[in-house]
Amino acid sequence: MGGRTRLLIAVAVVVGLCIGWPAYRLFFAISGVFGLLVAGALSYWHKSHPVKQEDIENKRPLGLD
Repeated sequence: MGGRTRLLIAVAVVVGLCIGWPAYRLFFAISGVFGLLVAGALSYWHKSHPVKQEDIENKRPLGLD
């Protein structure tokens, strides 16, 4: 199965759970809001603290290719 098929199956399962059991609506709503808050906080953090060239560790300290 491809990535799109798996995504469609996941969306169908979530929609089915929300329709079948109303308690899942609250769970998915809270999870979605929490996920958006975490994504926003991480995005803000990375924009305000960009990675500098000197922060990157040398992966080949001996210079071997």
